[in-house]
Amino acid sequence: MTERRPQGPLPGLLVGLTVVSGLVDAFSLLGLGRVFVANMTGNVVFLGFAIAGTGGVSIEASLLALAAFALGARLGGRWAADRTPHRGRLLAVATGVQAGLVVIAAIVVSVVGVPNLATQLGLLGLLGLAMGGQNGVVRRLGVPGLPTTVLTRSITGLVVDAGHAPLSPRPLLSVLALLCGAIVGAALLRWLALPAPLWLAALLLVGYGMAAKMAATRPRADDWH
Repeated sequence: MTERRPQGPLPGLLVGLTVVSGLVDAFSLLGLGRVFVANMTGNVVFLGFAIAGTGGVSIEASLLALAAFALGARLGGRWAADRTPHRGRLLAVATGVQAGLVVIAAIVVSVVGVPNLATQLGLLGLLGLAMGGQNGVVRRLGVPGLPTTVLTRSITGLVVDAGHAPLSPRPLLSVLALLCGAIVGAALLRWLALPAPLWLAALLLVGYGMAAKMAATRPRADDWH
């Protein structure tokens, strides 16, 4: 996979998915306790804190989020690898499934809130599965420089390559998109309602899926198949 391969609208759509990652992680971290559902690097660190018995971190929550994410990545990656449709259609179907999982989580929070550990773990499972699936499919799409979740490498590339190589705007866009999603998600939690970040994330996913499907049917769409 090289930068010269035409990517069509995929880079913009993946930047949008990075915003979704920030929204969903804002909900999980601030609404479900110290646990991520998109950023597994943070969960590994939190799991270490939990094993050491410090930081008020739940071992069960961290382990479940990691396991659900891994399962979602496995399922999403294998599903995408076994198919050869247009990449736009592939993304459209994947975001539709992801939106469905996020909507289920949003409905649960809207109806019952997060009253107990069982509900918390159920939500972590749903959202971890959704975000893992996103990562598995994004890997299959093969767009360089837009991972949609963990941005450590993107930030490293920005500072290491500065002044030594032509800079791609993608790493910076990814960082800003994740930051934007986190800011908006935290603001919605503070000023509106607990499930608000999830509803917005689901709405964005539906929009991205529709955009990807429409783009795949336009003239010259085969250029970025």
